[in-house]
Amino acid sequence: MIHASAIVDSHAELDPSVEVGPYAIIGANVKAGAGCIIGPHTVVTGHTTLGAKVRIFQGASVGEIPQDLKYAGEPGRLEVGDGTVIRECATLHIGTKDGGMLTKIGSRCLLMAYSHVAHDCLVGDRVILANCSALAGHISVGDDVIMSGQVGVHQFTRVGTHAFLSGGSLVTQDVMPFCITQGDRAKVVGINAVGLRRHGYGAERIRAIRAAFRTIFREGRRLDQALALLVEQYPEQADVQLMIEFARSSKRGMAHARRGEPDVESGD
Repeated sequence: MIHASAIVDSHAELDPSVEVGPYAIIGANVKAGAGCIIGPHTVVTGHTTLGAKVRIFQGASVGEIPQDLKYAGEPGRLEVGDGTVIRECATLHIGTKDGGMLTKIGSRCLLMAYSHVAHDCLVGDRVILANCSALAGHISVGDDVIMSGQVGVHQFTRVGTHAFLSGGSLVTQDVMPFCITQGDRAKVVGINAVGLRRHGYGAERIRAIRAAFRTIFREGRRLDQALALLVEQYPEQADVQLMIEFARSSKRGMAHARRGEPDVESGD
């Protein structure tokens, strides 16, 4: 059902089940899958594809051109996965030629009010961006990441799977998978043990992740020495191998741990 006051371009491709609220504006290159709900006073524009059952709340801007002075009108894209919820006044921008022309949001994500996903970000599945959290351009976010309120992430930074970014974290370097950050500039303070348990990680897997965290961050080794030791100790442990590969492929460097502080092991 499309409200009489909505403005929907005749070239937009909307599944017949899509609901469009009052005063919404939908551009010519928008595609929306079955069961989408596009709320009142929203703008969905650009080369934007919404998966099934995406819900967009009032005031959100989805698929607008990037806030990038180098942008020259190229037809970048935005893709939003199935079941993702975009809350009030959130902003999501299309990709640019310098970043693969694609901004992508995974499935079953929750982008809370006033959150921002800039151009060329690649966001995994089941990611939560709490109120006023913001991703600058070219950021990669793994699956099941939670960003608390007013988190800011610097451009070109990576956030590993199951990371938990505490409220107000200002992240300027890559965040290791499974870790918790705090502060400005954000430091890692422990592993997201609560989050891992909620996702079905057993005690043995969590022990291995905790041990790897301490080897990397708490025992005073250089990073290359710590990683070499973990390769030797955990040759077939997939979670530890993921941490090793993430660290080895870092270009911005890794967010550090605060020395002399006890580990934090709660994702709450």
